[in-house]
Amino acid sequence: MATQARPGWGYWVIAVISLLWNGFGGFDYVMTQMRNPDYLKQFPADIVSFIDAMPGWVTAAWAIGVWASVLGSILLLLRSGWAVPVFWLSLLGLAVSSCYQFYVGVPPSMATPAMIGMTAIIWLALIFQLWFASRSAAKGYLR
Repeated sequence: MATQARPGWGYWVIAVISLLWNGFGGFDYVMTQMRNPDYLKQFPADIVSFIDAMPGWVTAAWAIGVWASVLGSILLLLRSGWAVPVFWLSLLGLAVSSCYQFYVGVPPSMATPAMIGMTAIIWLALIFQLWFASRSAAKGYLR
């Protein structure tokens, strides 16, 4: 029976930060979909209208992107090899929802440098998580 490689403390720090980061994405999704007035009041009206006008398939892609990231983070903590395909699924959800935003166009308050920067950070974070999961699998940290 082969022994599995044991990750160092850095692995666990990244896995926990991944879950915290993606957990906030899950929180944002739930608060938005549940129409929480206290949460939504932080957004300009044109963003709320944009979200309300999204077709169901875009909302589904957003949900897949968010919840697959949360699941991918949990799978990292469980050291499961399923983390890699689940992060790929999350990337697909993010790509579909981003393509919709690009195609339809976003409201002016979503086209600010800060909002564009946040979108870039989301992409970079997910790409990093996918890379990290793939590298961890290659090192034998995931089963």
